[in-house]
Amino acid sequence: QVQLVESGGGSVQAGGSLRLSCAASGYTSSSYCMSWFRQPPGQEREGLAFINNNGGTYYAESVKGRFTISQDNAKNTLYLLMNSLKPEDTAMYYCAAWYGGNWACRQRQYNYWGQGTQVTVSS
Repeated sequence: QVQLVESGGGSVQAGGSLRLSCAASGYTSSSYCMSWFRQPPGQEREGLAFINNNGGTYYAESVKGRFTISQDNAKNTLYLLMNSLKPEDTAMYYCAAWYGGNWACRQRQYNYWGQGTQVTVSS
């Protein structure tokens, strides 16, 4: 059973930075997609950043240039570095994994999710 555990959320002022972590355990695969999503209160979930086992990345326009997704394969850990944070970045942030391949990561129906970590940005 795959487990994803996020950490690193918190409260920060606008313009600040946070780094989220997502530790993966259980079944894994050498061919995968991993991603970060967020869901503000009362809004739909949004895919922010995607990475595959080859290191290929994709970012949503809303975070491109401010957020960076990365991974440490030795630690089975996914990261999201968030710079220049804005109040509209306030949301619950989730990591997700797909172990059925490493292509079309934006379109995958991710079947493993973490419990989420709250990010609050004040103006």
